[in-house]
Amino acid sequence: MPKISKRFLALSAKVEDRSYSPLEAIELVQTNANAKFDETLEAHVRLGIDPKYTDQQLRTTVALPHGTGQAIRIAVIARGEAVAAAKAAGADLAGDDDLVDQIAKGEMNFDLLIATPDMMPKVAKLGRVLGPRGLMPNPKAGTVTTDLAGAINEFKAGKLEFRADRSGIVHVRFGKASFTAANLLENLKALQETIDRNKPSGAKGRYWRSLYVTSTMGPSVEVDFSALQDLKQEG
Repeated sequence: MPKISKRFLALSAKVEDRSYSPLEAIELVQTNANAKFDETLEAHVRLGIDPKYTDQQLRTTVALPHGTGQAIRIAVIARGEAVAAAKAAGADLAGDDDLVDQIAKGEMNFDLLIATPDMMPKVAKLGRVLGPRGLMPNPKAGTVTTDLAGAINEFKAGKLEFRADRSGIVHVRFGKASFTAANLLENLKALQETIDRNKPSGAKGRYWRSLYVTSTMGPSVEVDFSALQDLKQEG
C-alpha cells in the first residue's frame, strides 16, 4: 500500500465530506495545489452508463473556452501535399507510410493523432498499438478529417477528446491551477454541457452519479453537479 505523505494528509484535512458548489470546489482545489509546479486540474465524472454496450458509450470532444494550459504534440497521417500542409498548419509530426511504420514499431512521440480518411485503412491496422492508448483517430472526435489545418488549430487551442472508461467514468483535464477560478469554472461548465449534450441513447436511470475535481498532487473535492448544470454562463 503506498505511503500517504504528510502534505497530502494535511491538504485532505481541509476538504469536508460533502459536495461543494462548483466555484467553491475549484477555489479549494486551487488553494490545495501548492506543489512547486503549476498543477493541472482534472474532472472525474461517474456516469450511469455501461460502456460494454455500444449504445452506452461516450466518446466526443469538448472545446474548452480557456484551453488546458498544456501544449500538446499532434501527429498527422496523410499523403502527398497534405503532409506538407499539416506541417505548415502546426503539426509536430506528419507523414504517410513512414509514420505508419514508426507507430507500428511503438514509436509514439505525440498526444493526439489525426488522419485523413484515405489513410484510415492503413491506420486501422494500428489498432492494437493505438487503441489501448486512446489514440485511434475517429470521425466523431474530429480526428479523421480532410480539414487538417482546422483540426490542428482547434486541438492546439484547447479542444480535447475524451471518452468514458470501462467503468463509465470520464477523466478530463480542464486547466491549470494558475488560471482564474472564473476561467476554470467556464471550462468545467463547457465540459458538463458537452457530456449532457452527448448522452448515449442507451443510458438508463440517473445519468450523472458523481463529479469530483482534483489537482495533480492534491486531494479530490466533490462538486454538486446539479448546481453546475443549473449554472447560467454570462455572455
